[in-house]
Amino acid sequence: MVARRLRTGFLRIALLALLGLSAPLAQSAQAATKAPDEVTLNFVNADIDGVVKAVSEMTGKNFVLDPRVKGTINIVSAKPVSKALAYEVFLSALRLQGYAAVEDGGIVKILPEGDAKLHQSPTLGPLDKARGDSDRIQTQVFALKYQSAAQMVPILRPLIAPNNTITASQNGNTLVITDYASNLQRLEKIIDAIDQPSGSEPIIIPLKYASALDVAQTVNRLFAETGQTPGAAADPSQRLIVIADARSNSLLARSIGDPTRLARLRQFVALLDTPTSAAGNIHVIYLKNADAVKLSETLRAIYQGDTTAAPHSAMTPPTPLGANATAAPSTLGASSSLPRTTQSAATAPGIIQADAATNSLIITAPDAIYNNLRAVVDKLDKRRAQVYVEALIAEVTSDKAAEFGIQWQNLSGIGKDKATAFGGTNFGSAAAGQNILGIAQNPTTAGAGLNIGVLNGSVSIGGANVLNLGLLVRALENDANANILSTPTLLTLDNDEAKIVVGQNVPFITGQYAVSGAATTPTPFQTVERKDVGLTLKIKPQISEGGTVKLQIYQEVSSIADTSNAAGVITNLRSVESTVLVDNGQIVVLGGLMQDSLSDGVGKVPLLGDLPVIGNLFKYNTRNRSKTNLMVFLRPIIVRDAEHADALSRSSYDAMLGVQSEAAAKARSMPLLQQGGSPSLPPQPIATPTTGTQ
Repeated sequence: MVARRLRTGFLRIALLALLGLSAPLAQSAQAATKAPDEVTLNFVNADIDGVVKAVSEMTGKNFVLDPRVKGTINIVSAKPVSKALAYEVFLSALRLQGYAAVEDGGIVKILPEGDAKLHQSPTLGPLDKARGDSDRIQTQVFALKYQSAAQMVPILRPLIAPNNTITASQNGNTLVITDYASNLQRLEKIIDAIDQPSGSEPIIIPLKYASALDVAQTVNRLFAETGQTPGAAADPSQRLIVIADARSNSLLARSIGDPTRLARLRQFVALLDTPTSAAGNIHVIYLKNADAVKLSETLRAIYQGDTTAAPHSAMTPPTPLGANATAAPSTLGASSSLPRTTQSAATAPGIIQADAATNSLIITAPDAIYNNLRAVVDKLDKRRAQVYVEALIAEVTSDKAAEFGIQWQNLSGIGKDKATAFGGTNFGSAAAGQNILGIAQNPTTAGAGLNIGVLNGSVSIGGANVLNLGLLVRALENDANANILSTPTLLTLDNDEAKIVVGQNVPFITGQYAVSGAATTPTPFQTVERKDVGLTLKIKPQISEGGTVKLQIYQEVSSIADTSNAAGVITNLRSVESTVLVDNGQIVVLGGLMQDSLSDGVGKVPLLGDLPVIGNLFKYNTRNRSKTNLMVFLRPIIVRDAEHADALSRSSYDAMLGVQSEAAAKARSMPLLQQGGSPSLPPQPIATPTTGTQ
């Protein structure tokens, strides 16, 4: 008996030796088989690689260890367990050490948890359930029906291991989670509990007599737009949403949080949707954005056109039970057959009147007609978009001119007692100070540049003394450059024309005459017309449904020229008038001018001026080159809300503050400008939200 026990123990030790386990491991970790499918685990401070070898022999699986997998494991089982459960216990021990097992093609890879998601792992679809070993890495796709996948990520992220991932897909409203199978099962239950409809299904409440728009306003005001009773605190999770459909004259309602509100809503609407006994009802509509005077004209034109073209159109309400009456013509339009709830042959006066003081419409009409008009008013009384237009005018000019010439004149043979003829060369304009004879009469008229002359006293011609200017050498070179950049901006409503003028109001003489009276000396008079000279910008935008902007634009840049003539001043004019179609925020060029002109002039004495070298003494050369580059650009920006308009205003305000700050800094650096202070813009006020009802 003793020998048999010794032989059995010897066989067990030999088995451990065949498995490659060392003596310390054999002493600390024994797997005693109690049944064909049961083992007893007892690993105390055992190396991971040794435990993996034992588990591989036990389960028949092939393992590959990452070189970074190191450490010891403690696994103790008080009683025998199945091999499948033993393998799950082994995976749990690896998870506690920060390692994970990934099975790929019959090979189990043991690697750090952070790298496990990069290897092939079981992937489950939205209809699959998390299965397999509870501590095995899996990837599962969750399809959401009601909640947003992006909003679920911050809720589930703390419930997932830091090394594992959760991703939201907006296209299919799905969540992709990579984690352990046991945690995926827990997350699936949490997602099912959260992914629930937030409210009841929408219902439709048709109205027979009352206007859906008016009833919707009354209901929303009564429930304070939150579904709460008056005086109760607002709760976003407890709301009642009521929307009016003017086309079908019905209400669309949905309750969030408490479906019983819909029943109370039906009762309240039934009390409001009752017929009135008056043949013509008076209704007052307060407008929020539209102009009451203009809108009243539009409504009259619409109604008159409809009733004239189709007396029995859809505007004719259905005949109530027990009523069969024909209405007399009303002031709203031509005669039409309109049923009444009162006795037959009743008249139906209809009036649309605007009250400019309160910007409201007063409509006197039967309910059916009023409902149609009310629907039109609701669609037209919208906040109109605005267009912010930035224009840029860039003009670069360059003028270069050069003159050189020699003029001769002989006046010595002219005198009181002599009749000898005179002669010489004479070039250029006397008015411009270029002509030798003009300068001889008055030297102060000499033009700009270098003027060198040889004088030989004076002579008398026709009783007038002039200088005897025998030689005039004239040289001039002129170089002028100008760079003008204008950036006017304008903000206007859609389909409204706006105009901005920046410049001077200059008087222009249009005529003159003398009035002869009793006095011998006539009194001279001049007629003057004033015109704006400077920058003028006129635009009329029209916003299309697709977001493009049609612009009717006229832009003019004018200035007074440095020269003038006898008729008056000369103005330079640059103007563009066009209609363009531009996308929102895009830059378009309206027009431009690129001009490069070169002119050469030569005045000379025939034959003598053609001689080499010497011929320059008998020539007068002029050369002028002018370049003009002018471009006009435009960028419209659609402004649909107050926030966008405020952002544009603050941007311009900040830019002006920066310019003033820079100018003030330069002024402080000059001693003569340190006294006093320059006017400056105050800091921007902090915008505070305002609330109000209309």
